[in-house]
Amino acid sequence: KIIHKVTQGIHENKMATTFDPTQPLPGLPPSHLLDDGGYTPTISDNLQKEDALQTIKRTFEDNLKKNLNLVRVSNPMFVTKRSGFNDNLNGVERPATFTPRDYPDIKLEVPFSLAKWKRWALHYYKVPAGKGIVADFRGLRCDDDIDFTHSLYVDQFDWEKHITPEDRNIDYLKSTVKCIYKALYDTEKVVEKEYGIKATLPEEIHFATTDDLLKTHPNASPKERENIVCKEHGAVFLIGIGGKKPCGNLRHDGRAPDYDDWITKREDGGTGLNGDLLVWNSLLKQSFEISSMGIRVNPEVMTKQLDLCGVPERKEYVWHKMLLDGTLPQTIGGGIGQSRLCQYMLRCAHLGEVQHGWYNPEEVDFLHANGINLLGLGEGYEDPLANSLHPTKMNGNGAEEVSVEQ
Repeated sequence: KIIHKVTQGIHENKMATTFDPTQPLPGLPPSHLLDDGGYTPTISDNLQKEDALQTIKRTFEDNLKKNLNLVRVSNPMFVTKRSGFNDNLNGVERPATFTPRDYPDIKLEVPFSLAKWKRWALHYYKVPAGKGIVADFRGLRCDDDIDFTHSLYVDQFDWEKHITPEDRNIDYLKSTVKCIYKALYDTEKVVEKEYGIKATLPEEIHFATTDDLLKTHPNASPKERENIVCKEHGAVFLIGIGGKKPCGNLRHDGRAPDYDDWITKREDGGTGLNGDLLVWNSLLKQSFEISSMGIRVNPEVMTKQLDLCGVPERKEYVWHKMLLDGTLPQTIGGGIGQSRLCQYMLRCAHLGEVQHGWYNPEEVDFLHANGINLLGLGEGYEDPLANSLHPTKMNGNGAEEVSVEQ
């Protein structure tokens, strides 16, 4: 019941998706790829594929750092629950949590993303305006969809840039998007040259708003609207993610109240200084999200968004106090999925072809039978004796206690 409630809450708050957990084998790629001859991998040798993955990640990161003036920094694998530095996503997801053996009162969480930590890191590293940081983030999202474009394991280029208050406008957002898109465009050209995979991205990215798409396609779902605009233009930055329509439903998709600005009014009549970078995936025949990003909240905007979301008590948290008192700088930032980027660049039908993750064993077997092979243990190896490696013990309170192998 608890799991169903959490899952239901996530799908009520995350609208731009086609995943339906009530359907059998809901994580499979589109049916046209499962037909005989419907899909052939561009790279079938796994070792060569690993070389391609590194080429893509290295090339894109180098381009991103150059275009946005970013410096690569290290980042935490976990944060304390009491710090309040974990991202809240849509507010209903459960973080992966554990307790250090010798500190039973401490709870550590694997971050969903570095949205809060990055802004603090700009202050910590004393990064000046006009310069930023990027981290090679690895995280876990226990309640994420598990399908052909989603995984429990998150790897992304998490970046954040120090800006001035005057930069908090739609023109600055668009200029930043163009820099990111150029990194994407140039990376695809390298992949074409090195591996013979034809580049298809248009030279320029198109800008659209969720407000306009609601007017032109009022009866379409968020995912359907994304498909329509991406198929037409090839690459789109969709502005204005988060917030609600007059009827009370989400305008397009969920956003936490304390990182992206989704309420500031724009000159075009819409609201929000954030968005999603989407491309048309001709293999999957649907829109494909590469990045979620935006200009971050300032003290005034965060206060309003916390109130709108019914969580004003967060203003008493350490991180939020640092933002409200001006300790944390004004910023723009986002996350760019590494495996998602590779899946697109290598024209893969399933995310598991470019990432060592865990997927529904029934789906893995089905995919294998249809010529789609996932990386490593994503293939679903199971050992009936494996439980003996980590025997279950009972603690003094009668609860299960798992021993840790040294």
